[in-house]
Amino acid sequence: MQKLIIEGGIPLEGTVDVGGAKNAVLPILAATLLAEGEVALSRVPDLRDVNTMLDLLVRLGVEVERTGPGRLKTRVVSEEEHTAPYDLVSRMRASFCVLGPLLGRRGRARVSLPGGCAIGVRPIDLHLKGMGALGARIAVEEGYVEAEGPLGGAEMNLAGPHGPSVTGTANVMMAASLSSGRTVIESAACEPEVQDLAAFLNAMGGRVRGAGTPRLEIEGVSRLSGCTFEVIPDRIEAGTLLAAAAATGGNVLVRGAKAEHMTATIETLREAGARVEAEGGGLRAFGPERVSPVDVTTGPYPGFPTDMQAQMTAVLSTAGGNSVVSERIYPDRFMHVAELNRMGARIHKEGSSAVIHGVEALSGAPVMASDLRASASLVLAGLEARGRTAVHRIYHLDRGYERLEEKLRGLGARIERVEDDGTP
Repeated sequence: MQKLIIEGGIPLEGTVDVGGAKNAVLPILAATLLAEGEVALSRVPDLRDVNTMLDLLVRLGVEVERTGPGRLKTRVVSEEEHTAPYDLVSRMRASFCVLGPLLGRRGRARVSLPGGCAIGVRPIDLHLKGMGALGARIAVEEGYVEAEGPLGGAEMNLAGPHGPSVTGTANVMMAASLSSGRTVIESAACEPEVQDLAAFLNAMGGRVRGAGTPRLEIEGVSRLSGCTFEVIPDRIEAGTLLAAAAATGGNVLVRGAKAEHMTATIETLREAGARVEAEGGGLRAFGPERVSPVDVTTGPYPGFPTDMQAQMTAVLSTAGGNSVVSERIYPDRFMHVAELNRMGARIHKEGSSAVIHGVEALSGAPVMASDLRASASLVLAGLEARGRTAVHRIYHLDRGYERLEEKLRGLGARIERVEDDGTP
């Protein structure tokens, strides 16, 4: 295993490029199972989660060819296999997104239940509700979801207790694209990543309308062809880099960041005292001398993203006052709080909220990452802290950030990746 060593207290300055969106490319890769012909994708980030999805696609009869940095081609060469095994699905929950494409294209699917998750309960009931509405016969046996078609059009509502399901919407959209008839999804997820999947399906010849609104309409087609497609930039990586500029009092241009995908994040950073401006095909953030306290509540898009909650908690830990961060998507997503407190933060959890009493400065310390976004929050804390921070278990970070330490070094951060020999 490896760890990151960070010498904090340096304002970040410079220009950095944002990579392709992890949460867009994963369902898009799953959707290549639907294609007849070659699919060429660009702006594909080199991430652990992407590699896991590619391993699963190969297991399912897809030929994958890397054609250059951020570029790859896929082609389905065999449709005999219909099982997504536990050893792959357990490594990444997004692997469950192959359920819809397998069912829609091959007429049957056997997909392992994804199991537990560090950020809290993430049920798959809306996925199964949607597939059942399309006419699938579903059974859960020996830890696997087994489903069979044929599928037809249907009307359904995918509202969940904490808002629409992003992956549930994606799964049903993919299955419905090759079904017979018209499907209407009410309370559909509106995230940019769902919009990108809809654009990809349409590029293959699909008929998806209403992406970006709570009502999706899908007219099933008889076949989907290959296509060429570029994945959108990652709004969470962009937000993390802007937050790093704010936390360190820096001046950073994040090239490629799309302001229209990040309204809530931008507004929250501005409320915290950062100046965020559109510039040169991206966004520039100027950090304040000290961030101001802000109350933040996560919510479905276009609300403040749950995937930015941990990073914002780190930023607000040194605010000049008290902040409250409330989590409405995954109420238990606060495992980073204990580690931030090890660095001198004063945060206590009250139900599904974290109450943050801003301190003058954080102190470097050895800390342990528990999940993807928690690891990013600890990196931000290390960048703003006085002294040396060691972030352990950074394999979580590699699931969703491509060469983050290299990008931060390019902005002046003193950060390096070393082998973790067990010392603090």
